[in-house]
Amino acid sequence: MKDFSSEIKASSVDTDILNPFVHRLELDTTYDKLKTAFLTVALLPLRLALITGLVIFAWLLACLGLHGLSDEDLRRTPLTGWRRKIVPWLCFVGQLTYRAAGMKIVIRGKQASRSEAPILVVAPHSTFIDGGIVYILGFPSTIVRRESGLNPFVGKLINYTQPVYVWRDDPNSRQNTIKEIIERATSKEDWPQIMIFPEGTCTNRSCLITFKCGAFYPGVPVQPVCIRYPNKLDTVTWTWEGPGPLKLLWLTLTQLNSSCEIEFLPVYKPNEAEKTDPKLYANNVRRVMAQALGIPVSDYTYDDCRIISKAHSLNLPNAFSILDTHKLRNTLGLQNNKIEQELVQKRSHKIDEAVDFNEFARILRLDPKDPLVQQLFKIYDKTNKGYVDMEEYIFTVLAIEKANSVLDLLAIAFDVCSMHSSRCLDIQKLRKVLRFSLQLDAEESDKIFLQVNRDSSEYDSISLDCYSLSAVKFPDENLMPFCFRKTADTYRKC
Repeated sequence: MKDFSSEIKASSVDTDILNPFVHRLELDTTYDKLKTAFLTVALLPLRLALITGLVIFAWLLACLGLHGLSDEDLRRTPLTGWRRKIVPWLCFVGQLTYRAAGMKIVIRGKQASRSEAPILVVAPHSTFIDGGIVYILGFPSTIVRRESGLNPFVGKLINYTQPVYVWRDDPNSRQNTIKEIIERATSKEDWPQIMIFPEGTCTNRSCLITFKCGAFYPGVPVQPVCIRYPNKLDTVTWTWEGPGPLKLLWLTLTQLNSSCEIEFLPVYKPNEAEKTDPKLYANNVRRVMAQALGIPVSDYTYDDCRIISKAHSLNLPNAFSILDTHKLRNTLGLQNNKIEQELVQKRSHKIDEAVDFNEFARILRLDPKDPLVQQLFKIYDKTNKGYVDMEEYIFTVLAIEKANSVLDLLAIAFDVCSMHSSRCLDIQKLRKVLRFSLQLDAEESDKIFLQVNRDSSEYDSISLDCYSLSAVKFPDENLMPFCFRKTADTYRKC
């Protein structure tokens, strides 16, 4: 079978068109706002009471079924006898919980048996509500963090699925998880099917991101399961950038009705090439699911989420441009060569701020004929004039690689923008440093410069001292630790 991974190209990541980790949700009309306010008072308390009662009842059933069993018992053998007969009751109560929340479940296709498909591959994964699909699928085993199973309340329900636990503190966790998935999927015993969300994180369902290979290592048939939420107002999608879970839960429970569609696709049986190549197997199953869903595939991965999360935690703008930069640098080999870091450490003169494409390629020692180099240049050619700010590019690269705090961002910005190792900056350069690191405009930067220099008008530059405990008052009247200290050395001219 053809390897469809070639369909996934770097150019498929267009931040202006496709951002799978972003979800925008606003109540735009007065009608929606009034309806939500009314149902918050009239309907929400009733639904919360019903859901709470049903969840407690399910928890009691799980406690009964797990009584006398240790964690080792759950990992060693599948449930049997009266304990197994509790599973349909748990599924029934779980489905009632969905109905109590106003969620209508529509099922298309037929679920395969364990003998036909030991593993259920579910996508796209877009919300914490997806976890409730276990009640529709007959309580299959899940892949969860060990910490979740230790929760005294939710942990009981999780443990009843006899999950495959991921031990984050174990350096061999990944290998052990894969080993257990293979053992479960190929076992002759009557284990539950294994349910896996191969994307590994939540997206906005605009595409299918790269599938992780865990479900495909056993080389056994899998059944793809597609999830859709065809609602006018999308109150369920929970991504890296967008509404939090409490807001989503509130808005979902204050809708009169919501819908969830679950479609069972035909069982996918791997050929010999796919059995020996889990990545090929994963890509081909993803292609089938994307076609059924009518959405594209994307080369975003779970690891990309860490880049986006770090950019957000550092309050850096254009997180997806930063991610594209990271991916292109990896492809071009810049990640290993660390050329940008070398430029800052070894230079004895200022890096030209505005460089054209040929100079950009020369500085980074790249082939100007490579279309990926042109793509990297285009990300920072924001005005389409054929020039990029080299200092901005280098700052972005080093910030994602090295910064863990605001002070780190400031230090990196000073390094990149200063002319000498003393890291002295005039007012123009300070504007740039504060724009890069704190997104301050020129007016705010000038106020800070004057505040630091208020008693030393003879000096026209400042430098960085990260060990200072002094504070600078920002224009928004907030006080925060800042890295300026007034000493003779600090204010010597560059």
